[in-house]
Amino acid sequence: MGETRVDLLHLLEDLRDAYPGSLEETILTEIMANALDSDASVISFTSDPAQCALTALDNGSGMQRRELARFHDIAASTKVRGQGIGFAGVGIKLGLLICEEVLTETRRGKNHVATSWHMASRHRAPWKWTPPPGSVTERGTAVHLKLRNPLSPLLDPGFLEETLRRHFQPLLDPAFDEFLAVHYPKGIAVDVNGSRLARQRSNAPLQAPLEVRLMRKRKPSALGYLVRQDHALPEDQRGLAISTYGKVIRRGWDWLGMTPAAPERISGLIEVPALAACLTLNKGDFIRTGTRGATYLAFRKTIQQAVARQLAEWGDAPAASDQAPPREVRPLQRDLAHLLEDLADDFPLLASLVERRAGGQKRLPLAARGSNGEARSFVAASVTAMAEQEENVARQTSANGENGGAQNSVVQEPASEFVKHESAIQLPGKPAARRPAHYDLDIQFEDRADDPKLGRLVESTVWVNRAHPAYCRALASRSIGYHIALAVAMALAPLAVEPHKESEFLLTFLMRWGEAIEKPGSPKRSGAR
Repeated sequence: MGETRVDLLHLLEDLRDAYPGSLEETILTEIMANALDSDASVISFTSDPAQCALTALDNGSGMQRRELARFHDIAASTKVRGQGIGFAGVGIKLGLLICEEVLTETRRGKNHVATSWHMASRHRAPWKWTPPPGSVTERGTAVHLKLRNPLSPLLDPGFLEETLRRHFQPLLDPAFDEFLAVHYPKGIAVDVNGSRLARQRSNAPLQAPLEVRLMRKRKPSALGYLVRQDHALPEDQRGLAISTYGKVIRRGWDWLGMTPAAPERISGLIEVPALAACLTLNKGDFIRTGTRGATYLAFRKTIQQAVARQLAEWGDAPAASDQAPPREVRPLQRDLAHLLEDLADDFPLLASLVERRAGGQKRLPLAARGSNGEARSFVAASVTAMAEQEENVARQTSANGENGGAQNSVVQEPASEFVKHESAIQLPGKPAARRPAHYDLDIQFEDRADDPKLGRLVESTVWVNRAHPAYCRALASRSIGYHIALAVAMALAPLAVEPHKESEFLLTFLMRWGEAIEKPGSPKRSGAR
């Protein structure tokens, strides 16, 4: 009779490689994230270079005996997909790669237990129950890592503080205290070697607030700021950081799909709690497919507009392309969007780029923390200019006054409770008299002479490479439309299907594109073929 064996060492190394940072950085941030998921309000880290040990202690909910026993299964987790910012206690499990022993102590109610765990071989990681050392007094969890390397960064208090500040910046910035109080009512305190990390505000000379509001809600659904320095920032501080529940998920300009004129001088941070439901499995990025992916893309679009408006005020707006896109692109973009709607039936992962409702809005469910969300909650993926919005609000207020004095709730919010910043974006629940814009598939152009690809997908934008030989030939033969469609198909193939089915997708896409432009009565546009 055979037996299934698992190469634990290889499995843990694969988990390690799923994170962009160093192993020590991943272990530290995951321990912190899982402590926050357990409703901890005080998390302390104590390094002991003499003993080659790091101890992490929190006052969270702790675990019961059977939960701690199940925790030692590498693939086990009690967490629900779409909730929390930690990944199945992976920080402690990755500790097996660099530790002689991992001792976990936990206490919940009358249950006070501890285990000792270590890596014995590639295929074995035995653990056993052990008497609790007494680190946890009332409730919570303590993790004691006995490190193999006496020079490990985890023994350096400076490394601990710098990493925690970079990855959990909103929790240590007083500007986010009120906004995050809904999720952390007791606040969050972090100690390193007995010293509490000081809370720090941005002291940049030029700073502007960012807000995103859903429907007619008075409280923002996303809050942050942009800062501009008079000197170049370090590489790891440039760009806008986006966080959820206080954990920074992405940082830089790539995720936002835009670059200011002086990217080395501008940074910022925006906290979006609703995006916790859109995190990937390892909590290191956002999903870009399906309903959750559409939610992320909708938030990204509103943030993008707020940032663009503020950059324009500072004179740092992204430089426009020297060469305007061909005039055929706009009708082609509409045709391609309709084609993708049809293809979404056969390739469901395309739905996040084409889902729409009447009026040009996407209705997207947003899950609240600890709940499955409310189906009526949605992100309006159509936003117009602030001037047009203010005009509509004023028009509605005037109409309400004529109908018995009923007043708009947003307008009547006291100034002490709600100040509407110029960089804030409010997403009303009804389209009213506005013409909403569609934010799904977008087509842009770039020159990448060294890139062998005709097109690439960045978030919800397909970038067509004008320097590609195929595009250059298309200009001469007046077949730009076909090559743009081909670029879109090639860019979307990795998103739509598994690698071995990309050829099937490309063939289906191009066949239906040909059928669409050959339909009787379809407009014949120059270059469509």
